[in-house]
Amino acid sequence: MVRRQKPKEPFVPAERHETIRKEIMSLLSDQKLSAKDVSAEVHIPEKDVYEHLEHIERSTHKTGLHLSIVPAECLKCGFIFRKRERLKKPGRCPICHGEKIQEPLYTIREDRFSDPHPAHS
Repeated sequence: MVRRQKPKEPFVPAERHETIRKEIMSLLSDQKLSAKDVSAEVHIPEKDVYEHLEHIERSTHKTGLHLSIVPAECLKCGFIFRKRERLKKPGRCPICHGEKIQEPLYTIREDRFSDPHPAHS
């Protein structure tokens, strides 16, 4: 006996009133969130959040804003990943090799070093 499978319904993305990056930026302008928190709020996979954060990090300097990062921290020995350039959560601590890592937190703030009134040439 051959069973026929019911055809799958096409995937319909959630209706959005603003772009994903703008939605992430507005979330992060109010609070500090981890990539996992942003993923849950915006309804996209966590790995996609990192891609959007990288783009936001590169593009916010033009607007006088700055993606600020509270670095990840090892929960076993307290090592803080201050010099880490990647936005993703580290897998292991380089000191104690522990895997319990507090995720980095992200927020968007005004860039204190940008000139709000650039000189016209």
